[in-house]
Amino acid sequence: MATTSLPPATDADLSRVTESLEMISPLWSVWVLMTLSAQPLRYAEVKPRLPWLHDGQLHPRLRKLTEAGLVERTQYAPRHVTYGLTERGADLIPVLTVIAAWGNTHLEKDLAVDKTTGVAGPEHIPPAQNAEDTIMLLTPRHATPILWALQARAGATSAKTVRAMAMPDHGLSAVYPPLRRLAADGLVEIRDTSDVRLSAHGRALAPVYGAVSAWAAGRPLAEAVAHPVWGQALAPSQAGPGTWITQESRLPAAASPAPAPAGPALSAQPPAARWKAGDLFSHEISARPLSPSPAGGHRR
Repeated sequence: MATTSLPPATDADLSRVTESLEMISPLWSVWVLMTLSAQPLRYAEVKPRLPWLHDGQLHPRLRKLTEAGLVERTQYAPRHVTYGLTERGADLIPVLTVIAAWGNTHLEKDLAVDKTTGVAGPEHIPPAQNAEDTIMLLTPRHATPILWALQARAGATSAKTVRAMAMPDHGLSAVYPPLRRLAADGLVEIRDTSDVRLSAHGRALAPVYGAVSAWAAGRPLAEAVAHPVWGQALAPSQAGPGTWITQESRLPAAASPAPAPAGPALSAQPPAARWKAGDLFSHEISARPLSPSPAGGHRR
């Protein structure tokens, strides 16, 4: 975690949040955690649920999550091993649900035709994908410290002030690349060097950062709404314009892709907070592996 000039308590909180996001940011980690959320599974039971992952991808992910204390490997016999969530891992699932809800509301969706009704509407994105895509926006270097600094300022501020708060060990020029990346990702608005602020989508990250903060500190998730930095952010109904953030999907491309919606209202999107284990695979899964996103965020 890079040094910041935020108050010590805020800096410690930010450090825990950043480390927690980095822990679950490697590709497919969220998918594995949500796959194991209902019950422990043997490797042969996990594999068909994530068919695009080869053994060389799934085994390392299970091992890393085990080392992180989120997954528990239990060996009953030489050829009978199960993987399940630890108590810490199980406590993370509601947090991933909050993260997925932000992605469901704020990340762009293509139009898809409902096979039952024949009516075109926003495509369904699995909660695991929504959560993973959201995390990928928040984990590039300096992204989360900058977002926290802007939220702490509660309005427009200068790039120089952002650098002093979020990147005090760097020169002024170092703040511009991450700021431009966050602006391209739709989380920050840059009007000029003296007017930098969170976008509506950025302010709407309040429940995400509040939930991760509570989990990282071992506190109840209910305390997220009282977060000292993010607790005063706008409510979701006030959160922004009727447009989605444009993100590059890591889901398989449809055979006949439809054009993206011009600008549906955010309030029309159902919340993803009531995630159930069965929702993870409520879409058609491609057998081919998906491509990781480029550095600095991704487009969907």
